[in-house]
Amino acid sequence: MADDTHDHETRHPDETPWKHDGVRVIKGDRLDSNTPQTPGMFRQAAINHARVGAQKIWAGTVAIEPNAKTGVHHHGALESVIFVVRGRARMRWGERLEFVAEAEAGDFIFVPPYVPHQEINADPDNPLECVLVRSDNEAVVVNITDVDPVEEPEAVYWVDPIHKHPDGA
Repeated sequence: MADDTHDHETRHPDETPWKHDGVRVIKGDRLDSNTPQTPGMFRQAAINHARVGAQKIWAGTVAIEPNAKTGVHHHGALESVIFVVRGRARMRWGERLEFVAEAEAGDFIFVPPYVPHQEINADPDNPLECVLVRSDNEAVVVNITDVDPVEEPEAVYWVDPIHKHPDGA
């Protein structure tokens, strides 16, 4: 078996770098709204390079008012994961927002790189609150203003390769 002795194991506890360079707790009321915004939503950063030295991820929150929708945008080469904390999200995507799917509290949404999309709060009475994580340490937001959305988007229910569609198909 290889020797797994690490430098931090041989240091005196007062010499360890982990005290100030280890785990960080970012309080929910201390998020940073100085991040790229898209009309119709409010993003706040919790984790990024500037705040905690993150090298490979960006994380924060997004809120959308009742019955509101965001402007069309994408996040460049970044992958995004959205976790719906509260409310009902309607996602439209594609060159003309021709596809649509909905997610509710407890659901995850994956947005691949460069995919034009729009978040919509599908609840007319309550805010939509989500946690957002991206695959780089800074927020990349490319707002798109010249989209002519289709009237009736095609509903898409994605089924991963290891599960069956709920209707048995």
